[in-house]
Amino acid sequence: MTEEFKHYLLQRHVHCPECPSNENVVHFFEDTLSLLFPNFSDEKLDSAEDISQRVEKISSQLANFLVHFPNLCTESAEETAIEFSCNLEELEKEIQKDIDAIYVGDPAAKSKEEIVRSYPGFYAIASYRIAHRLHNLGIKIVPRIITEHAHHKTGIDIHPAATIGESFCIDHGTGVVIGETTVIKHHVKLYQGVTLGALSVNKADANVKRHPTIEPHVVIYANTTILGGETIIGAHSVIGGNVWITKSVDPHSTVYYIAGDNQVSKVKEELND
Repeated sequence: MTEEFKHYLLQRHVHCPECPSNENVVHFFEDTLSLLFPNFSDEKLDSAEDISQRVEKISSQLANFLVHFPNLCTESAEETAIEFSCNLEELEKEIQKDIDAIYVGDPAAKSKEEIVRSYPGFYAIASYRIAHRLHNLGIKIVPRIITEHAHHKTGIDIHPAATIGESFCIDHGTGVVIGETTVIKHHVKLYQGVTLGALSVNKADANVKRHPTIEPHVVIYANTTILGGETIIGAHSVIGGNVWITKSVDPHSTVYYIAGDNQVSKVKEELND
């Protein structure tokens, strides 16, 4: 290794923006999830004092991130951490609605405890909900570490800046991708391999809406790709598997793939009465 390269590496280390370790961020996330959903953890809290101490621990963890690494947030570290902890009740109710949606939407689910303990869709959605709250508080990097941790564990990739309404269900889930500017309304269900992506990966489009909007009560089946910031899937539509969509779909539509003799993909839309 040349002296020049050593000096180059040294400068990179000296000037590298500091942030908490991924391990510490994951501990914060899982402490939060364990507090809200004791089925997620073997540790049970026995008193109101224990609950208060856990809330204080979570708030302190977040505040310490922001105090020691001020580049993560421009707002007051203590006030931001307090705001996050004050919204835990609302966060729990939001995630509980997702659990309910998964339970109702999956005939194989025998209990809500099973969903919390073992369903990758629950883990990915819960990580998104927590990360999205942090993102909305103006916190950088930490939300992305949380959702990428869940991505690694579940194969489900949800950007923390995406906007997702209540009662969201991901069934099976492996290979689901939800891009940064995606908007998903209430009561939407996705199956494995669904991509809600962008038509362009041009860096100049970083600050524009690149990903689709999914209106309420839409079901999207496996391995379907929906692209584009102007693409809207109308409410109460059903999108079949293996469909490629780059144009908006009217409400109450059924869209599915038809394999012809030459195996060319076709899409048919039917307006439900």
